[in-house]
Amino acid sequence: MSTQVTTPQGRRFRLSLFDLGLACCAVEFVAASVAGEIEATSLEEANVLVISGTVTDVSAPAVLRAYERLAEPRHVVSFGACSNTGGPYWDSYSVTKGVDQLVPVDVYVVGCPPRPEALLAALDRLPA
Repeated sequence: MSTQVTTPQGRRFRLSLFDLGLACCAVEFVAASVAGEIEATSLEEANVLVISGTVTDVSAPAVLRAYERLAEPRHVVSFGACSNTGGPYWDSYSVTKGVDQLVPVDVYVVGCPPRPEALLAALDRLPA
């Protein structure tokens, strides 16, 4: 499954994407998909991984496995303060201090939580 997406800048492309929703930012991803803008797919078909929420040391291996299962070319969007830096939980012993410590990130989306439109803008910034 994939979908045709037109970004705010008018860029059109076919997108297969998988959301690894780990916390409240995942609700914003769902809001974007319910609005008909984005359709999630299976990991084997996806080439964009949206990581939304706090990544803990326990969930880190699952993030790595998800990244490794992505179709080529792989792209990663870090969606929200928690996935970017650990958010308000950055000083916890069990929180990964940003998903970029685990996988290469193409686009960072700031906010706590970021708005659904920010996800579309982030997709527009992905490498072609």
